[in-house]
Amino acid sequence: MNDTRTARHSAKNTTAFELGASKPAAGRVGIEVEKLRVVYDGFIAVADTSFRVNAGESFGIVGESGSGKSTVLRAICGLAPKQAGTVQLLGQSNQALPLPGSKPFRRLVQMVFQDPYGSLHPRQTVDRILAEPLAIHDIGDAELRIERALDEVGLGMGFRFRYPHQLSGGQRQRIAIARALILEPQILLLDEPTSALDASVQAEVLNLLEDLRGKRGLTFIMVSHDLAVVTHMCERLMVMQRGETVELLSAADLAASRVTHEYTRKLMVASTGFRRDAAKPSTQGEPT
Repeated sequence: MNDTRTARHSAKNTTAFELGASKPAAGRVGIEVEKLRVVYDGFIAVADTSFRVNAGESFGIVGESGSGKSTVLRAICGLAPKQAGTVQLLGQSNQALPLPGSKPFRRLVQMVFQDPYGSLHPRQTVDRILAEPLAIHDIGDAELRIERALDEVGLGMGFRFRYPHQLSGGQRQRIAIARALILEPQILLLDEPTSALDASVQAEVLNLLEDLRGKRGLTFIMVSHDLAVVTHMCERLMVMQRGETVELLSAADLAASRVTHEYTRKLMVASTGFRRDAAKPSTQGEPT
């Protein structure tokens, strides 16, 4: 096929970005990003970033706002322009894998956006939102697939003909997840999927994603500000600052504070939030 090629698997030297990566699972797909550069009007949003995520892994990208985290995801799925670098799917040596930007690639690699309020068309019912990707990719059995997708995200057919404004924030994000899953992708790009949700709903959505990953053997790339979320959801993570990769480490190392870069330490301190110092006991004669 013109839009596929045999994956080039392995003969590459191990780099710092591949350390700790697990071996690909049979029949599943991972992804490799090499020297990715994204530039907007002379501003370097992502500077020569490289990483590898093997099949079935969950990989996190963390950093402050403006560090380039979300831009990396958008560049992978073709929503941000790549000035340089490559994106390549990884699989077994006998697997024919699609080229980035092709229709088969977009079916294998789906994205869940940060804002469930903005990512769903306000004038379309849930039924139409879920049916659209099936029509684009010429996939039949729409009725069965829509029913299964809604069941998988814990909503059911009672939500099928509702509009987004009739749903809560958590329900909207579940629909966004269902839309991504309905094409049966193997890689999910998760752009802060819970940051726009109430704290009480965040855990439910994260547990749903973790459950779906286990059932489907999905590969995750998750962007988040929340180090606790990334530590819980991901095996490895990359720390970004001003478009550059500053550190790659395992979630276990992060949890144990085994970090090497000062910026990562600052992120860890910031993630603890505001702490009020304990009130000092007043001495006699001093105002309280």
